[in-house]
Amino acid sequence: MPDTKQTVLEAFHRRYACKKYDPAKKISREDFEFILETGRLSPSSFGLEPWRFLVIQNPALRAELKPLAWGAADKIMDCSHFIVFLARTQAAMQPDYRHKMWSGVHHIPPHIVEMREGFFQQFAEHNFRITESPRTFHDWASKQSYIALANMMTAAAFIGIDSTPIEGFRQEEVNAFLAAKGLFDPAEYRVSLMAAFGYRNEEPRAKTRLPMEEIVQWVE
Repeated sequence: MPDTKQTVLEAFHRRYACKKYDPAKKISREDFEFILETGRLSPSSFGLEPWRFLVIQNPALRAELKPLAWGAADKIMDCSHFIVFLARTQAAMQPDYRHKMWSGVHHIPPHIVEMREGFFQQFAEHNFRITESPRTFHDWASKQSYIALANMMTAAAFIGIDSTPIEGFRQEEVNAFLAAKGLFDPAEYRVSLMAAFGYRNEEPRAKTRLPMEEIVQWVE
C-alpha cells in the first residue's frame, strides 16, 4: 500500500498543464484507448453519462478549429491526440433517455427506475434548479464531462503521457463549426471543453500549490 500511494503521488506531481508538445511523438492506439476507457468508466450524476468524446485527429480539421480556440492555438497542431468533450442538452436528456440509461444500460429494476425519476425531478427542479434554462442545464451536464477528463488526465499521467485541459475557445462559434461539419446534432449536444494529449517538449517548473492548512478544514 505505501508503494501504491507513492506511485499515485508521483503521477500527480508529474502531471501538469502541458504548454508545448513534441509533434514527433505519438501516443500508441493501445495507450489512448486505455485513456478513453478511464473516461468511459467515470462516474456521473444519476449515472446518466451525459458526455461524448470527439477525438479530432484530422489535421485539416484541427487547422480550421485553431482560430476558434485561442487556448489550444499552441497545442492543437503538435499534440498527439485532441479531444472535444460534448455534453448532452436538456432536450436530449428527457425521461426517455434517462429511462434508457437506467433500465437498458444500468439494468435497474422498473420500480427503482420510477423512484429514481422522482429523485431526479426533485434534484433538477428544486435542489439544484438545473431545469431553469438550457444554459443552466448545460453547465450541470458539462460538470460531468469534467469528471471524465480529470480521470483521463490522471490515467495519462500514470503511463507517462501529458495533457492539457482547455477552456479557451469561442464556445458558440465552435458549436456552430463542429455541428456544420456534421460531427454532432446541436439539438442533442453542445461543446463542454477541450483537451490535448501527447508528450511534452519542455520541462515544467516544480509544482506549486496552496498549503494543505489553507484548503482543508476539519469538522469533528
